[in-house]
Amino acid sequence: MQTLIGLVAIFIMLIFSISKGIFIGYSLVIGYLIFTVITYRNGYSIKEVLSMSYEGGKKSFVVLQIFVLIGAITAVWMSSGTVPAIVYYGINLMNPNYFIVYAFLISSAVSFLLGTSVGTASTVGLALIVMAKGGGVNLNMASGAIIAGAFFGDRCSPMSSSANLVANLTATELYTNIKNMLKSSLIPFIISVILYIVLSLNQPLNFTNTGIEGQLLLSFKISLIVLLPSIIILGLSMFRINVKISMFVSILSAIILSIFYQGYSFNEIIKFILLGFYLDPSDPLYAIIKGGGMISMYKPTIVVFVSCSLAGILETTRVLEGAQTYLEKAKTRSHLFFNTIFVSLFTAAFGSSQAISVVLTSQLMSKAYAKLKVDKYELALDIENTGIVLSALIPWNLAAYIPTTTMDVSPVGFIPYAFYIYLLPIVSYFVFKKSESKIH
Repeated sequence: MQTLIGLVAIFIMLIFSISKGIFIGYSLVIGYLIFTVITYRNGYSIKEVLSMSYEGGKKSFVVLQIFVLIGAITAVWMSSGTVPAIVYYGINLMNPNYFIVYAFLISSAVSFLLGTSVGTASTVGLALIVMAKGGGVNLNMASGAIIAGAFFGDRCSPMSSSANLVANLTATELYTNIKNMLKSSLIPFIISVILYIVLSLNQPLNFTNTGIEGQLLLSFKISLIVLLPSIIILGLSMFRINVKISMFVSILSAIILSIFYQGYSFNEIIKFILLGFYLDPSDPLYAIIKGGGMISMYKPTIVVFVSCSLAGILETTRVLEGAQTYLEKAKTRSHLFFNTIFVSLFTAAFGSSQAISVVLTSQLMSKAYAKLKVDKYELALDIENTGIVLSALIPWNLAAYIPTTTMDVSPVGFIPYAFYIYLLPIVSYFVFKKSESKIH
């Protein structure tokens, strides 16, 4: 009962924080303290609770390194002219009447190459959202398309850490999983494209009266050479180079371009990397092309560390294992998948991390799948179609929180327009229901 009360209290605080625009880290810290007290009252010493917290929290250290690189790369891609160049060439090459569907398709392609939703949102996603801001496109629709596309590759790219995590947890072969994922994503992807075309026709990109194209040429030196940092990211990722190495090399190339091509001093670059990029306030692009910096990632850092520490307590004390008895009662394939959806949403909301959701969902559902004699590759596919993508629909989960923070958009406004993300589980569920009706 104490555990249930604690969970409900955290959910209420997180929802309240989102609705009032309060930093969710405060709610997570309070939630962590609540479970510290509950765990202590259940017979664990403070030393044991701190040990659990540390074991969980240290799992976030690798992610925190990525955060630092994201803050840096976002700033120097602006100072080097990379983001402005992508925007400039995008204006000239993209059909403005179909901007939103272009945003989805471009994000899908880049995420498949990079294998990361975070990397996609902080690079090409950032450039696309800058275009949307300058061209009068609804930012909720644009960010929904970008984030949905970012999770296309996050789910099924060979470079995706989440795809590799699922393969490891379920003892399955990665490329067999990818084949299954691509097959199951066909219908949701096609429907998403159609829906984004409809949105695009009502939200065309309009630069006619803004003068942004000419102003980009005045504020930055734009040529193909400033695209080098983005080419490096894509190129190294194709060779399966570790994303941290790819980002570091891209940052170095952007620093060189910022100094020797755009004319910024070394001290200015260091300032941008730490505090974020800003043009002179008198520049017409001041409110559009700005942001990034390591300091901007302190909130996501707090969120992931506290949530991982909290997950460490839950994992060690095994407070969620009681749910397995109920989950094993599923009698049909559709019921089993529905339970997986529910568990994924619950763990994504409570764990505030895609990785935590995947690990807990795998732990809680594996026995139910085995009892119903469902193949482990289907378990892997179901986790990919639920935990991996549904985490992005929880505003305080890092899967949503980092992309929206990086692009400086609403943490909840994008959700109705992230079609691909929720079409995956919906279509899968009805496929199972249809197959069961044929059997009966």
